[in-house]
Amino acid sequence: MQRFKCIVTYDGTHFAGYQVQPNKRTVQGELERALKKLHKGEDIRVTASGRTDAGVHARGQVIHFDSPLNIPLEKWEIALNSLLPDDVAVIGAARAAEDFHVRFDAKGKEYRYFVHLSSRRDPFKRHYAYQFPYALNIDSIKKAAAGLVGTHDFTSFCSAKTEVEDKVREIQEIEVVEEGDMLTFRFKGTGFLYNMVRILVGTLLEVGSGERDADSMPAIIEEKNRSAAGKTAPPQGLYLWKVFY
Repeated sequence: MQRFKCIVTYDGTHFAGYQVQPNKRTVQGELERALKKLHKGEDIRVTASGRTDAGVHARGQVIHFDSPLNIPLEKWEIALNSLLPDDVAVIGAARAAEDFHVRFDAKGKEYRYFVHLSSRRDPFKRHYAYQFPYALNIDSIKKAAAGLVGTHDFTSFCSAKTEVEDKVREIQEIEVVEEGDMLTFRFKGTGFLYNMVRILVGTLLEVGSGERDADSMPAIIEEKNRSAAGKTAPPQGLYLWKVFY
């Protein structure tokens, strides 16, 4: 038995999220279905670096699984992609140590969130960016973002349904880039709570719209209350971009 890790990319539009759910189409379900075919009916469990919600995409999700098959390493990608649907792809495979764990061994993650700054609807962007037709002060957004960098208790910036007790996380970097009609948020940190990036984006957009003060982030953090922060931005603009080991 060998342990393998793979980088997986997927379009989350038509998935009910990453994690297996009864009677719903999920990324994990498709991966495990492909592995089952490859293993002649044997169930192979897949573990991921983290879960993504319905509609959320991934450029660099990482999974691991154990397999008794002696497929040459360079053939794993080809074999799995031949069995996966068009909206999921394996873009890299490697052998891993027996005790490697994609979630527990991760040192950090990068998420990106794309906002389409236009009053004109674009059918080709509707599943891959959040259309925001209102004027924004980008300098105010950048100033507010600086107040979120560092190690904090992010209770105010996670869903009230978050199950973990320790909500202290470190955001190492937030980059805000405007190119044409696309605004990109890049978040790099040691880890992120349930809905955290989407709530951060929703709050920063409220700053850019003038609904909140750019200096208010430390006070929101201090509140440790979900109602202190802004709305949760919709899922289609969010991408799990990279996992660091």
